[in-house]
Amino acid sequence: MSVFGVVLLVAALALLVASLWPRLAHRAGIDSGSRRARARRRSHLRVVESETDEFARAVERDLAKLPTIEDRD
Repeated sequence: MSVFGVVLLVAALALLVASLWPRLAHRAGIDSGSRRARARRRSHLRVVESETDEFARAVERDLAKLPTIEDRD
């Protein structure tokens, strides 16, 4: 095997590992720290429930304020 062939083989293996890294890290448990950090960030989030009628009125009001193009005859 030539040096060029070995270099291509190593590059192909590096590309394969890089493309599969998220799956490999998840299986190996390497990303558990980032999962904990994400869970900690998400614990402060809350769902805001609003009235859909109020939202619909706001959308209609904003649409009414938009400039329009007059149709030519």
